[in-house]
Amino acid sequence: MFRLIIKLSVYCAISALISSCSPLKTLEAESKSVKNIVLIIGDGMGPQQVGLLLAYARQAPHSILSARTTAFDRILEQGRLGLSLTHAAGTLVTDSAASATQLATGLLAGSEMIGLDRLGNPQENIIEKAKHLGKATGLVSDTRITHATPAAFAAHQTHRSLENEIAEDLLRTGPDVMFSAGLNYWIPQQANVKDSRLHKELAALTGHDDDLVSQRKDEKNLLRQALDKGYALVFDKRQMQRTQGRTLGLFAGVAMPNGIVETRTKHDAGRTEPTLAEMSVKALEILSKNEQGFFLMIEAGQIDWAGHRNDTGLLLHEMLRMDETLHRVLDWADRRDDTLIIVTADHETGGFGFSYSGVNIPRPSYLPGSFFADKAQFQPGYNFGNPEILDRLYRQQRSYTEIFKQFDSLPKKQQTAATLAELVNRYTEFDISEAKAEKILATEDNPLYIEGHKTLGSKTVPKMEVNGEFFVYQKDNRENLLARAVAAGQQAVWSTGTHTSTPVYVFVRGPEYSLEPFAKILHHTDIGHLALEALR
Repeated sequence: MFRLIIKLSVYCAISALISSCSPLKTLEAESKSVKNIVLIIGDGMGPQQVGLLLAYARQAPHSILSARTTAFDRILEQGRLGLSLTHAAGTLVTDSAASATQLATGLLAGSEMIGLDRLGNPQENIIEKAKHLGKATGLVSDTRITHATPAAFAAHQTHRSLENEIAEDLLRTGPDVMFSAGLNYWIPQQANVKDSRLHKELAALTGHDDDLVSQRKDEKNLLRQALDKGYALVFDKRQMQRTQGRTLGLFAGVAMPNGIVETRTKHDAGRTEPTLAEMSVKALEILSKNEQGFFLMIEAGQIDWAGHRNDTGLLLHEMLRMDETLHRVLDWADRRDDTLIIVTADHETGGFGFSYSGVNIPRPSYLPGSFFADKAQFQPGYNFGNPEILDRLYRQQRSYTEIFKQFDSLPKKQQTAATLAELVNRYTEFDISEAKAEKILATEDNPLYIEGHKTLGSKTVPKMEVNGEFFVYQKDNRENLLARAVAAGQQAVWSTGTHTSTPVYVFVRGPEYSLEPFAKILHHTDIGHLALEALR
C-alpha cells in the first residue's frame, strides 16, 4: 500500500511538471461534452398534447401511424424522460419569449423579453456560445424566424413584438442556417408600392407577389444585407434542396402553412413550401459539415397556435407534424454517438384534455363475460368517448382560422349563422346547428377593454360567457366559441385560450453520460444550463 501511495504521488508530481494534476479534471469534463446538440421545441406541447398523439397512434381505428407507435416511443427506447417547470421570473405562467430565453441562456427571464435576464440585461445565448466554440448553428421553425421562440436563441430585445429589430439581430448574430417564414420583416417598406421597381424585383427574386407586404417602417433591405454577409437566399423547396452552405430560407411572408394544409399538400408535385421535416433534415445536412459540431434549434411552433384557438383537429395534425420531424431527426442520429437530442416544450397551451360527459351516454348492452351472464346489462353511467372520434378529428379539412377567413370574405349579407354552420359542417365532422352558430357570432361590449392595447383594444368582441378573462386574443375568440360548440361531440375540453403552468416533458437521447442530468424534475433554466455545459 505504501509503495502504491508513493507511485501515485510521483505520478502526480511528474504530471504537475507537465500540466499539473488538476487538468485531469478538465480532460474528464471535456470527455463529457458532446459534439452536436439538437433542441426540438414543441411550442405549447404539454403532456396533454403528447397524450393526444399517443391516443391517436394507439387507439384511432384507422391511424396513419401503422406501427401504432410514435417518435416519442422511439426516443425513449434508448433515452430518458424528465419533467420541467416553465415559469418566468416572478410569474406562475410563462410566455414563449421568456421560456425560450430561459432555454437559450440558462437564466430566468422576464415576461415577453427576448435574450435578456430578469433584470433586462442581455445574456449570451447558446448560439452565441456555440459560435465562440467554432461550431455551426441553425434555427428552423414552422412559424416565422422572427417569432418569439427562434428569436430568443439569437436576438436581444425588450419585447417579442420588435420583430423588425429581431430580424436585424438575427443577421448580427449570424446563425449559419435560418429556415422559416417571415419574409415580410426583411424587406424595405417601399416594397409595398405595387408598381414600384423594387416591388417587381423582390417579387421576381422571392417568387412572392400578392403576399409580399413589408412589415418594416424603414427602407432597410435585410435580404441585401444577408447577401453581403455571405448567405445564400432561398425562397422555395427546390432552392432549399440545392443549397449547400450558409443559407437564409424565407418561405412565406408571415407563417408557414398549418399542419392540415401540410398534410393535404405534402405529396403535391407543385408544392413550393418545404415541410418542417424537410427543413430540419436540410439543416442537419448543412450543419453537420462542420468538423467542430453544431447546435440546431427546431421549433414545431403551430402546436401553440392550434392550442390558442382550441382547435382539436388542427392540434392533432400539428402533433403529427412534430412526430414526423422527430422521426427524421432520429433517423439522422441513429448512426451517431456524438449528438444530444433534447425534445421539450416551452409551455402548455389551452389546458386541453379529453373528458367524459353526460351527453350521448351509451345504451345498455349485453356482454359475453361470465360475470354479466343472466345478471345485468353493461351500462356505463357516462359517455367516456369512442376512439372513432380520433379518426374524425384527423379528417378535418380546414382549420378554424381558415373557416372564419372564408366566412369573413363573403359579402356581409351572406355572413349569417346558417352560412357559418354550413362551412363548419362541410370542413369538419362535428356538426353545429344554426342556433349554435348564432351564439358563436354573438358580440358584447368588451369587458376587458384597454384603449390602444394590441389584443384587448376592440370595443366590441365575441361574447365569452365563461372564463372570458383567459381568452385574451379576442379577435380569434369565435374559434374558441366554435370549440365549445363541438366539445361534446369531440369529448374535448379546453380551459383557456392562453398558456398554463403545467410542467412539460423533457425527452433526451444521446451518449449515456449526457442523459442522466435530465431525468429528474427541472426548470427550463436547468435545461438551458445543461445544454450550455454539454457543448463545452
